[in-house]
Amino acid sequence: MDPDAVSSVSRVPHGGSDDDRLVDFSANTNPRRPPGAAMAYEAAFGVTSRYPSDDYADFRIAAARYVDCDPQQVVPTAGGLAALRLAFGVTVDSGETVVLPEPSFGEYDREVRLQGGVPVPVAHDELLSVDPSGHAAVVVCNPNNPTGEAYHPNDLREFLARCREAGTVLVADEAFLDFTDYPSLAGEDGVVVARSLTKMFGMPGLRAGFAVATGTLLDRLECARPTWALSAPAADVGEYCMKQSSFVAETRDRVFEERARMRNALDGAYGVHPSEAPFLLLDVGDRDVDALLDHARGRGLTLRDARTFPRLDSHVRVAVRLPEENDRLIDALLDA
Repeated sequence: MDPDAVSSVSRVPHGGSDDDRLVDFSANTNPRRPPGAAMAYEAAFGVTSRYPSDDYADFRIAAARYVDCDPQQVVPTAGGLAALRLAFGVTVDSGETVVLPEPSFGEYDREVRLQGGVPVPVAHDELLSVDPSGHAAVVVCNPNNPTGEAYHPNDLREFLARCREAGTVLVADEAFLDFTDYPSLAGEDGVVVARSLTKMFGMPGLRAGFAVATGTLLDRLECARPTWALSAPAADVGEYCMKQSSFVAETRDRVFEERARMRNALDGAYGVHPSEAPFLLLDVGDRDVDALLDHARGRGLTLRDARTFPRLDSHVRVAVRLPEENDRLIDALLDA
């Protein structure tokens, strides 16, 4: 991290509500958690009186099976954002440029700037057409947040090959990839994959995730990662969750069906962007965004104001939740 850059970098707005009277459509986390996760957490409490084993062998094995890579390529982190910070920390020097998608997750810009790097924004749907030469890294968010589109695996691998030829690191944020049936880039040379257990398993407060890399990139990540990066409960619960294949499949099916139903219901009244993620980006048109947010809150719902994302000025983002909750959202939006 560049000490001279820290004072010029600000915090980034996010979704999420701490008002338990509201149904939270602003955060894209699963409203369900795997059965038995609470018992795994309770069982892990007994070992918190000592430091966790820093090799995190069982967590690495579970993560490797989850994304189909070698366990030795897994680097445990306290969430996906910690994986991103680690990735930028070992790839970006002060003054170097990093290509970022827009609109997309605002933390990319912040984290690059904290390293003293220079963000180079590119429209997210044009990202795979850029020349990676001369940049320290290129970031892909797959599927992209907040728009929801996923890159086709063949296109992504062709772009990765171009990055390798240019000597440019590809940083792939796959926080929402497990809601699709697309393969991970985990284990590919020249890429740092960042994964989060927050979204699929509905545990943003757990702070569990991991990075995946190979070769010298892996060596640098391993050297730079914090010792005891995961608490014992985070490691044990994360390991347990990644083994729940039926839960993942059921969640994926539910999100697919509900997302399509929500899109069909809202299309026409709103501009609904195509999505392969557990959320939808809505263009509200001539409606006043603030008034719409207030209207939804009056109905007991909170939405994500997407105007905080670059290139968006008349948009909200809504999560795909449980059917009965989605019914309330559709009614509220169609009544606005």
